[in-house]
Amino acid sequence: MYTLYYSPGAASLLPHLLLLEIGAAYELKRIDTAAGEQRSPEYLRLNPNGVVPTLIVDGRPCAETAALLLLLCERHPQAGLAPAVDAPERAAFLQGVLYLANTLQPAFRLWFYPSDAGEVDATVLKQALRARIEKCFDQLAAQLADGRSYLLGERFSALDLYATMLMRWSRNMPKPATEWPLLKALAERIRARASWRRLYEIEGLTEWA
Repeated sequence: MYTLYYSPGAASLLPHLLLLEIGAAYELKRIDTAAGEQRSPEYLRLNPNGVVPTLIVDGRPCAETAALLLLLCERHPQAGLAPAVDAPERAAFLQGVLYLANTLQPAFRLWFYPSDAGEVDATVLKQALRARIEKCFDQLAAQLADGRSYLLGERFSALDLYATMLMRWSRNMPKPATEWPLLKALAERIRARASWRRLYEIEGLTEWA
């Protein structure tokens, strides 16, 4: 049994989707980020960074979205959410996960919370972040330009879930991910999955359904 500390639509969306795809037993603990519960002493004991997600695995708290992706894929190989260690697509899978974790997700973090960058001109910062985010979308779209259905080819993987979560975050930006036709098609494939629909029911989400 896993326990996922989450906030609707936040980065916890990815491990929640993975748990649904895997079919693992889990329980949810909602963190009201608007009320600052992520900064409570109780939660900080689980996650000193004061962010979601946190996943309790065998009684121990684990954090970082990309790490949880890799961990759940490794613990549940039967779900087929990641290429095997010796599979030809393994390197592309790892590269894709780390690219999203190190480049696109941090850019979104600063887009939503520019104060995290300190005393900077928020307007100038957001212009730079928009350019970075759109460049990432260019690169993701380029991967799909050969006609493949998913980022690794014809095989669906956790990488597609990760990318689609981040695409969802762009929905209110000046140029959302759906402005790239190939990314829009990928998002539509993911949003048609039972796990996505079920997550929306559980978390009470309505935007970008």
